[in-house]
Amino acid sequence: MMMRRIEKVQQVGAMLAVAVFLGGNIVLSKVAANDGMPVSIMVAYRWIFATAFLSPIAIVVEWNKRPKLTWMILLQSFLSAMLGGSLFSNMFFRGVVLTSATFATAIYNLIPAMTFVVAILLRMENLKLHKASGKAKAMGTVICVSGAMLLTLYRGPEVHIWGSNIDLFRLSHPHSNRVHHSTSFANSRSFALGASITLISCFCYALWIVLLAKVSKNYPCHYSSTALMGFMGAIQSVVFALCTTRGEAAHGWVLGWNIRLFVVLFMGIVGSGIVVILMTWCANKSGPLFVSIFNPLILVFVALASSLLLNETLHLGSVLGGFVIIMGLYVVLWGKARDMKITVISSNDSHQDDVLPKTSTKSSSANN
Repeated sequence: MMMRRIEKVQQVGAMLAVAVFLGGNIVLSKVAANDGMPVSIMVAYRWIFATAFLSPIAIVVEWNKRPKLTWMILLQSFLSAMLGGSLFSNMFFRGVVLTSATFATAIYNLIPAMTFVVAILLRMENLKLHKASGKAKAMGTVICVSGAMLLTLYRGPEVHIWGSNIDLFRLSHPHSNRVHHSTSFANSRSFALGASITLISCFCYALWIVLLAKVSKNYPCHYSSTALMGFMGAIQSVVFALCTTRGEAAHGWVLGWNIRLFVVLFMGIVGSGIVVILMTWCANKSGPLFVSIFNPLILVFVALASSLLLNETLHLGSVLGGFVIIMGLYVVLWGKARDMKITVISSNDSHQDDVLPKTSTKSSSANN
């Protein structure tokens, strides 16, 4: 009993660390972009370092467990790398630059609702409005969308959390005359573009989650499949970065002992590699729903960190919209949890039905 409690505390601690690491990914991406590093190069380095970190672990841990690679598995891995890796990362972090870290993270919490909608459209899940779980998932999706609309369309008054803020860019570049535009949203067209890009990136991520179910079934070695996806994502990201960076932007490939090197190392090794290991361990121990419950903590961490470290100004619309999205997320997760519980109960009942006739047949033959 005591060991189970200790393990549960370890899992909670691991997921709290995951929330901090993923939030750090988002905040640091803004720092590197403010430093002039192109997003495409930053994403390319992220997947290069993530692959370099995960590949040796996959080779050691799953040495004799990996099934044979087929062309179908390679194709699915390529699509996974594009939807959940290169395409998602480039669009999402570009959205962070054009809007704000807090806004993009709030939209990130729409992914479970988007996944539910994608699964329905692909007929992988039924709406089941006659059941409480179906109503909860539909209602939660509507609440999430309402929160996203509130977040996008309403700014409201400024909300100041700290007495004084810190701008990491100005600390590392004290003589810079850069004008800070991260949260003023003076350019409404840029903000609208960033919001659209962020929404599309999360939709790509939802498609990736649906595709991941098939990849896991065909290639049930999580570390190896993640390393393979990271490798393909690195190739895709490098090609995209080479095609989109010209002239002065190409100097972004040069890494010195500066904030850029720290950001890409953190995003690749900690924000991708270690996060995958911790999430996999927690999902195996307590299920994927346990992992999803901690998603809103990323928004809390990013809101606090970006307002303190990036000099971003929070607005009432961001706070209210994020809160509504989190409410919708938990309603969707409740519906999913109820579905899982019903599935487990029905599978146990069918198992008992399969066992009982055999038992009665054996007893009747014994009596004869």
